[in-house]
Amino acid sequence: MRIPYKLDIIVFNLRMSVEAELKSKILKLLKEDEEFRYTVAGLIGLEEILRRLEKHDERFINIEERILSIEEEIKKLREDMNKGFERHDAELAKLREDMNKGFQRYDNELVRLREDMNRGFELVDKRLRYLEAFTERVSLTLEEEAIEVITGKLSEKGIEIKLDRLILPDVEINIYGITDDLCVIGEAATRAGTRIVEEIDEKVKQLLAKHPEHMRGKVVKILYTMWITKEAIEEAKHRKIWILKTTQELTSFEPT
Repeated sequence: MRIPYKLDIIVFNLRMSVEAELKSKILKLLKEDEEFRYTVAGLIGLEEILRRLEKHDERFINIEERILSIEEEIKKLREDMNKGFERHDAELAKLREDMNKGFQRYDNELVRLREDMNRGFELVDKRLRYLEAFTERVSLTLEEEAIEVITGKLSEKGIEIKLDRLILPDVEINIYGITDDLCVIGEAATRAGTRIVEEIDEKVKQLLAKHPEHMRGKVVKILYTMWITKEAIEEAKHRKIWILKTTQELTSFEPT
């Protein structure tokens, strides 16, 4: 049933009057009643606090969600790192195994190389011993031949002398002999260069300085060889050294 228009106005005016009177009483109580005023203030503050707490709850929920998300990411990262460490450990183990195999191969190769070197050294030693023995035999044979040829050549010149080796503590001469007024000092060499020519003069000087009892008035310096350089021949001529081969005289006989 529809309320008449005038009745609506009456109800509206009445409500407005009641609200105005209520507001007036509330304001009067706020001004005059201190306890009421604090109660209202407390209610208003509590509501504000509740609103703020609600906002804080929302923020805490967001933070908690973010923390959970971060924890999930950290967990996943830790799992990935563990998997990476496992792969890394496996790779390190394989690398260590490969290195050990390489070291074993290297050690085996070193052992084989050492064995090969030892066999090579043994072979070289055998060859050196053979060469030393051969050289000694050849030298003795050459010295014997030199003594025989030189003795004959000196005999042709009217000089009779016995030739042999002279071995002293500080000097050794392959061909040596003395008469009353003559001393023969010489060397025998398969191949001769200027150095052996110089050595003959050095040995003569050594005998004069340290062993004059083995010297005589005149000295015949002799070099017996199978092959000699041109430079050595020229040096021998300069030093007045008599160079002989089996059937040939390369320099003049000049006692000094």
